[in-house]
Amino acid sequence: MAPGVYCLPNMWEGGVQQVKMDFLLPTGIYLSFGVSGNDTIGAIKKTLWRNAKNEPLFFALSDPDAYVFTCINHTAEQEELEDEQRRLCDVRPMMPILRLVAREGDRVEKLITSQISLLIGKGVHEFDTMKNHEVNEFRTKMRTFCEELAMDRQRLPWQKWIEYSFPCDLEPCALLSHSGNLRNRASKKIIVNVKFEASDESFTLQVEPQEVPLTLMKSALKKKATVFRPMKQEKPEDYALQVNGRWEFIYGNFPLCQFKYIFNCLHSGVTPHLTMVHYSTITKYQEEQGGISREISKNRSSSKPPPLPLKKTMSSLWSIQDAFSIHLMHGSRVNADEGMKLVVQAGLFHGSELLCKVVTSSEVNVCSEPVWDQKLEFDINVCDLPRMTRLCFALYAVIEKSKKPRSTKKKNKKADCPLSWVNTMVFDYKDQLKTGEYYLSTWPSVPGNSLGLEKMFQANKMSMSTNANQNSYLSVVLPHHSVFFCYMGMWLRQVHCVQYQSLSEIVENKNYTEFFEDDKEILWKLRYEVREKYSESLSKLLLITKWNKHEDVAQMVSLLQKWPDLPALHALELLDYSFPDRNVRSFTIRCLRKLSDDELFQYLLQLVQVLKYESYLDCDLTKFLLERALSNKKIGHFLFWHLRSEMHVPSVNLRFGLILEAYCRGSIYHMKTLMKQNEALNKMKSLNDFVKSASQKGTRTQTTGEMKKCIKQETFMEALSDLLSPLNPSLILSEICPDRCKYMDSKMKPLWLVYKNEKVQGDPLGIIFKNGDDLRQDMLTLQMIQLMEILWKKEGLDLRDKLEQAIEEFTLSCAGYCVATYVLGIGDRHSDNIMIRENGQLFHIDFGHFLGNFKSKFGINRERVPFILTYDFVHVIQQGRTNNSEKFERFREYCEQAYKILCRNGTLFVNLFALMRAAGLPELSSSKDIQYLKDSLALGKSEEEALKNFKVKFNEALRESWKTKVNWMVHSVSKDNR
Repeated sequence: MAPGVYCLPNMWEGGVQQVKMDFLLPTGIYLSFGVSGNDTIGAIKKTLWRNAKNEPLFFALSDPDAYVFTCINHTAEQEELEDEQRRLCDVRPMMPILRLVAREGDRVEKLITSQISLLIGKGVHEFDTMKNHEVNEFRTKMRTFCEELAMDRQRLPWQKWIEYSFPCDLEPCALLSHSGNLRNRASKKIIVNVKFEASDESFTLQVEPQEVPLTLMKSALKKKATVFRPMKQEKPEDYALQVNGRWEFIYGNFPLCQFKYIFNCLHSGVTPHLTMVHYSTITKYQEEQGGISREISKNRSSSKPPPLPLKKTMSSLWSIQDAFSIHLMHGSRVNADEGMKLVVQAGLFHGSELLCKVVTSSEVNVCSEPVWDQKLEFDINVCDLPRMTRLCFALYAVIEKSKKPRSTKKKNKKADCPLSWVNTMVFDYKDQLKTGEYYLSTWPSVPGNSLGLEKMFQANKMSMSTNANQNSYLSVVLPHHSVFFCYMGMWLRQVHCVQYQSLSEIVENKNYTEFFEDDKEILWKLRYEVREKYSESLSKLLLITKWNKHEDVAQMVSLLQKWPDLPALHALELLDYSFPDRNVRSFTIRCLRKLSDDELFQYLLQLVQVLKYESYLDCDLTKFLLERALSNKKIGHFLFWHLRSEMHVPSVNLRFGLILEAYCRGSIYHMKTLMKQNEALNKMKSLNDFVKSASQKGTRTQTTGEMKKCIKQETFMEALSDLLSPLNPSLILSEICPDRCKYMDSKMKPLWLVYKNEKVQGDPLGIIFKNGDDLRQDMLTLQMIQLMEILWKKEGLDLRDKLEQAIEEFTLSCAGYCVATYVLGIGDRHSDNIMIRENGQLFHIDFGHFLGNFKSKFGINRERVPFILTYDFVHVIQQGRTNNSEKFERFREYCEQAYKILCRNGTLFVNLFALMRAAGLPELSSSKDIQYLKDSLALGKSEEEALKNFKVKFNEALRESWKTKVNWMVHSVSKDNR
């Protein structure tokens, strides 16, 4: 039976089956013959050329390289197939027709543009067709910026270039000095296996764990000279150490035991295997990666600046003292019943603050194009509009409520049903107040939600883009004017010493969510004292600033210019949507520039999400992320996939697509790796879809067998092998092992894929691929657990350290997860998502519920304990002895110590969760969701009070553990009955 039957019922997915294709040549000749879906575009062109030799007018054709195939792709768009290494089954034309046309323009440039479009999931030509001045200027500016960074990178000496391509993966150094077990191990010499590239000979060396890599390389060269007696002496400075079987290097002035690879080898008792790589090899990599970038930079003509906007006739001119007003014209057809009335509400917002009263239009009848033709005037002067003012519209249907029998004397009540909404900035990206007529395509409201404009804005705060896929719109006219934004006002220092005590109480209360008017007055009057003595309370001062008074805004901006830099812990908070002023955001980025690459990587998930709060494409945050991503390939890798994972979201795909394009322009060679990963992920998705379909028709054994046959097809084997892991780009997934692959028996049928590990001694590598669920909540939870681990290790507490016995490993890891799951409020904990490794380490998976969102059945809460601590766990911790209280008390002490460390860093966790509200996760959408975290970390309480509360929760978890076992039993029964 043909292998293609094991793929999805798509004509291209089978790969090797014959497909009859129609070809249209530039000479007008039409040909039709069969090709394999597994053939590359280049191979098909060669076949076409052989067949065309016998046809009329062949002499009129030029060289094959002068032509390129075009087709209508699976998204119904015309596409030039510049990348001729792609297979036909991956191109997937909508119809089996290929047209050969003359190639125009710079071939390399067009090839790169085509590859970028495929990689980011959005045609780059769509940016051109928008004819948007802001988009054009941003693309030109960012392309120049990123390409210049790429050229600077290629001029680096090889030692600096390796820092970009292979950044060091290090353990927190404080852990090495605090952990007694590690100190004992670090005091003994470690055995390292070192070999030289292009040689099968290896040397076993002993070295002190605290020595730097250069010392190890000196020893290796000395040993080599003793054995082989080379003609000339080699310098250790000319080499770098590569971890065998990985794209990971060990270099720099860090102790060997601080590198994670060697650190983990020390724990597990495994000998580290390293290879000495000469700098000439690394330089060759550098030149190879820079070649394409230089060619593109050389061939690309300088981009012309975008044309200036057309001048408009000024029919009226505003004074800055005039009230701000707009003219509401009309809208397109909306989904509302005939007989209803339509009404528009408009409001001016700065962050989450409503600047003046909401304005409501008159009511009009529902029709194909309702017309208001009405001036809406706001109770605020033009001069008082903050630079980042947002104009927010909400369209409602007004429904007459039916009378009740006893309410004949009362008037009919009306209910508002929100239909759609849209936001736009009042000032354009060039600081000029917008003018003229705008057609604002609206976004549909959530059905059944009767929200006021303020609440609707809070729910949809992040989107400044209009809805390109929606036919419904509002037409708004802004009077013609010539007003540019500028700060104006006086700067006066005011001192009120008698209120210092009140100021201290205000700024030091961590649990403040709202301010009393007296508190606001004190904060504002003593704003200079806040800067000098309580600089970390900048967010409180910004929240009480009157942004609808230009004098106050001018004074706040002046004050901010001399504000001392904040630590990242407090600076991150200022990226929230409540702080939209660009001076504040520029100050925040200035503070974040001090982050190390490892620290930036730890917060990258949040930094990508708060891009959604930026009002314009060109902003400091975007430039900062691109700059750091193009100087550290690991950051670039994860920035790419964080952005790429949300390209299907209409409200952000323009911004994210433009940033992805800019990154690709600045890292052309990295695209090769990313495209291979993207191809593999597409195949995994197809395989997963097939498994889901097949599992509904056949037995597990049959489905598993068909899955393995599908993987063994050439297209799948090639796509799924020889790539870097998207989860860790230093790991090489060499060759997939179809016979060891399987799928897991849960709703989404995740794939369990196994890879050979030939280049390094060790177990095969495995990855789990899950498709169909939003895994961003899992990513956030894992990020928080990793952050907890880093904080614990920095204070010398390693709760994942492998000690002498597996029981100790279980005890320590169990303590870590007890604290982590309690603080994060992780729910749905049962025996299927609590795992244990062979070495005794306990770990959790599947974080679909957190922040106290526990599962219930028939209205009954199934999870009634703060965290999982069953008597089975206690039995292991006490080494099977009921009277071994010493072991259990030590376990309790680990938990308490871990909890205290997290409480001391509570503000960091709260800020990171607050920034993730931009992700739109169902269980993290408002400040109320974060209240669970504030409570679990006892924010605002002393360490003694917090620890006292944790002890109560610890005893509760132990006392009520029988309820956990009942819940697990119910889960097992329901699972077996599925």
